[in-house]
Amino acid sequence: MASNMRGLTQFIADIRAARVRELEEKRINKEMANIRKKFKGMGEGTPCYRACIIADWRRIDASLTSTQRKKYVAKVKLGIPISLKRYHSDASFSPAQIIFTYILGYKVDIGHMEAVNLISSSKYSEKQIVRRQQPSLCLQRAAKSRDDMFDFIQGYLAVTLLMHENSDFLRLVVNSIRKDLESHSEINNCLALHAIANVGGDEIAEALAPDVHRLLISPTSQTFVKKKAALTLLRLYRKQPQVIPAEEWALRIVSIMEDPDLGVAVCVTSLVLALAQDHLDAYAICYHKAVGRLQKLIIDHEYPPEYIYYKVPTPWLQVKLLRLLQYYPPSDDPTLRDALDRILQAILNASSEPIKNVQHNNAQNAILFEAIGLAIHLDPRSSLVTSATTLLAHFILSKETNVRYLGLDTLAHLAARADSLEQIKKQQKTILLSLRDKDISVRRRALDLLYSMCDVDNAELIVGELLRYLKVADYGLREEMVLKIAISTEKFATSYKWYVDTILQLISTAGDHVGDEVWYRVVQIVTNTEDLQEYAAKVTFEHLKNPTCHESLIKIGGYILGEYGHVIADAPGYSPTEQFQLLQSKANFCSAPTRALLLSTYLKWVNVFPEVKQHLLLVFDRYSHVLDSELQQRACEYLAIASRPEEDELLTNICEEMPPFPARESSLLARLNKKQGDTEDKRTWIVGGKEANDERELKRSGTVRKGGVLDGNGTDGKAQTPNGVDSILGDLQGLDLSSSAATADNGVTNGLPNAKSVMPPTTSPSPVAIPPGAQASKAAVQLTVTPNTERWYERLTYMSESLLYEDLQLQIGYKSEFHGHLGRLALYFGNKLSTPLTSFSATIEVADPETLSVSFAKMPPSTVTPRLQTQQIINVECKNIFTTPPILKISYLAGSLQTINLRLPVVLTKFFEPVKLAAPEFFERWKLIGGPPREAQLVFPIGLVNGAVDVERQRKIVEGNKLYLLTDVDPNQTNSVGAGVLHMSAAGKVGCLVRVEPSMAAKLCRVTVRSTSEVVASEILQLLRKPLGLDAISASK
Repeated sequence: MASNMRGLTQFIADIRAARVRELEEKRINKEMANIRKKFKGMGEGTPCYRACIIADWRRIDASLTSTQRKKYVAKVKLGIPISLKRYHSDASFSPAQIIFTYILGYKVDIGHMEAVNLISSSKYSEKQIVRRQQPSLCLQRAAKSRDDMFDFIQGYLAVTLLMHENSDFLRLVVNSIRKDLESHSEINNCLALHAIANVGGDEIAEALAPDVHRLLISPTSQTFVKKKAALTLLRLYRKQPQVIPAEEWALRIVSIMEDPDLGVAVCVTSLVLALAQDHLDAYAICYHKAVGRLQKLIIDHEYPPEYIYYKVPTPWLQVKLLRLLQYYPPSDDPTLRDALDRILQAILNASSEPIKNVQHNNAQNAILFEAIGLAIHLDPRSSLVTSATTLLAHFILSKETNVRYLGLDTLAHLAARADSLEQIKKQQKTILLSLRDKDISVRRRALDLLYSMCDVDNAELIVGELLRYLKVADYGLREEMVLKIAISTEKFATSYKWYVDTILQLISTAGDHVGDEVWYRVVQIVTNTEDLQEYAAKVTFEHLKNPTCHESLIKIGGYILGEYGHVIADAPGYSPTEQFQLLQSKANFCSAPTRALLLSTYLKWVNVFPEVKQHLLLVFDRYSHVLDSELQQRACEYLAIASRPEEDELLTNICEEMPPFPARESSLLARLNKKQGDTEDKRTWIVGGKEANDERELKRSGTVRKGGVLDGNGTDGKAQTPNGVDSILGDLQGLDLSSSAATADNGVTNGLPNAKSVMPPTTSPSPVAIPPGAQASKAAVQLTVTPNTERWYERLTYMSESLLYEDLQLQIGYKSEFHGHLGRLALYFGNKLSTPLTSFSATIEVADPETLSVSFAKMPPSTVTPRLQTQQIINVECKNIFTTPPILKISYLAGSLQTINLRLPVVLTKFFEPVKLAAPEFFERWKLIGGPPREAQLVFPIGLVNGAVDVERQRKIVEGNKLYLLTDVDPNQTNSVGAGVLHMSAAGKVGCLVRVEPSMAAKLCRVTVRSTSEVVASEILQLLRKPLGLDAISASK
């Protein structure tokens, strides 16, 4: 092996010995030339580069052995600059030299095709090389000799370094990589997975993603292969999400989250975390898996000792699981909520003690902050969040920069969800001091928190402090600060005058960091608020008197004075001449767009200020000769209009006062949200307070309502442009002439007074009320069907215990008891195999949680022991009338993933209480209820037993449906009469009377049900018809 590496070792030594770059380049060029000599027709100047490389590699000297071939490739890949000897022997050629040259940063134009050939080789030494080190157990199994273990990566290393995702050569290695994925050698599997993850590309992802998924879910795959397969799928999904059938693979991938190896669980959880963000419904089952795994780690302390990191069990997995739970809405299942409360409380208790070890402290804090984020997500008003707020107050005073950063970020999360900000406001002074922290990331988080906690009470204080800090803030922070100051000022203004003063001060202070959206918004609000126009004109005029004015301030002055300069023209110091001279003195220092706006202002003045008309005409005349085409055209047109006779109404019509702008969402918010963007792991909240987050949730759910910023009319509303496209110039567009425009009420918003609106804001149609009991449309669950499942279910609708399901692997027994509106079920899961059922999960889906509540008393176990049973208790509560039974969803691994969906026999009659009635009382109530719609009747065929009606079975069914069998009411002994009362916790009680009248001669049965609720009557009729019918009797035989 030493002789094989002699050429490479000497080559690296020569590179290190080169004192200047020129010597290094000279040696590299010489080495590359020597390598090219061994290949016929290869040259740098060859045209049609890629095609020629492939063609020339096919003409490689056939006398080269595989050892020579791989050494040449290594030289090209390494790009060795200096070679001390020619390649006269096999020992002097190494493909690592090519790779080394490439790593040094030199261009490599040979070796690609040879790398493809090496990948397809059956020899491990040509597929991979590793550095000289103690061989691992997996290498010892894969390598045929000791020399193989100490070679360097040949084929796969060349592919991953020399080729990119769009390389034409990748098409040649797809089949070779697939062959290695299908290989029984785990080392070949890992080499292929590394290449796929590093290179990627559309073609490779589309062709090999199913093979990677197969390795992940295969029960024969080694743990380290599963880990690499999960991370490879994650890499492919992030680059080409469209080629990954995420929803189709959901159940199988989620099942691996409960793998006994925590390393596999960490990798798969990372994959699920990325997939669930885009496919929440498909991966909903991961919620139960995440809670179960957290309970094992934190409450039950079930983890191997090798996964303890500084006394913290696998902190990476805990952090990922806690974050995953935040993507789903809080569960209504009391069992899950109770488990989460105990988990979060345990995390908070573990963090209450001071920790001196830095690594231990970092691991504990990582879990703690995610746990606090989850607690805020579940219930911002809980006692856990109150305790966490006290901890966060200490964290933002910490000496550790990372702790201060996370403390401020978590407080911003709390501000985005909490109904009350009083707890956060207690730390206001500390947060303001954080604006001057030495670390810019901490200053940025402090800015986010101040923006989120700003309200009407503290707006002036926070905005004033931000304005003072703006003068010395980092340039990278100023643009974001300007947007947040402008939004906060508009959103929580106590008066319009304070709003105008603050925005003008902001523009004067920030200068070039103020975007056009800011002055657009000022113009809109001033235009739509008549009481503000005079004050705005005066204040703007005074600001323009400053020797230096930013161009945005001049634009505001031009617009406002052009529209409302006549309002202040009679006041001392604001005459038309003074207004003209002030604007004209600023015009020469402005850009062409600003001067174009000022020309429009002058045209407005021609109509209202005749005393300065001649001066204005001279300005138009002068600008009609400038080189700028826009200014020249505008000046010529304005000059022609202004020169028309005074009695001409054209000038008056053109220069009419601008009408109010239609209500629309502030473009400042759109700009801020675009600037913030999303990271790979999407945030479950946005910076901006509870109102902004509520608005975000409504947008996600497709609901439209009024927004949370000034709409320009002094109201708290928003309207979208007709085409739904946000535009920076949207705030300056004219009236919304769409047919959807409607009136809206003006009112006091955020402490601001009412303002008159000529054009009311557009509003969305009122939402349609959903009738009580209506169920949201969901994808239909595919029920498991076997020859006996329907029969077992029908029997359990009137029996309290029996078999619910059975196959070759699993048996499910059922037992129940009901009292009033409450019930309890016991399910017995029996494993019929000699191996355990792993990744076992059982969840219950209820069509309408408002009518029926079904939940496990405790979380189901993740493993069912061989040849044994496990019992699970389910609590049931009937709140209102329901017609759809709950669905029991079961999944487990038994070699492959098995899924079972069954209806639980929880029907309306289970909540009946039998009522004993005398015959007169029964008939009195029967007549009182009356006929349809409170009566439901059905005639259907029945079967006979030995030529007679099976009266005993008939009565058993009536009594099994919790109806009291009244034997003295009907003189015909073959008929059955029953009475009962339905108990519901929310809707009260509903009475029900039943008559069953079979006819032996006609082989028919008439069932009549009368109830005070027509829905109950119809449902009870269907529940009785099925077990009494001909099909049920035939099945029982």
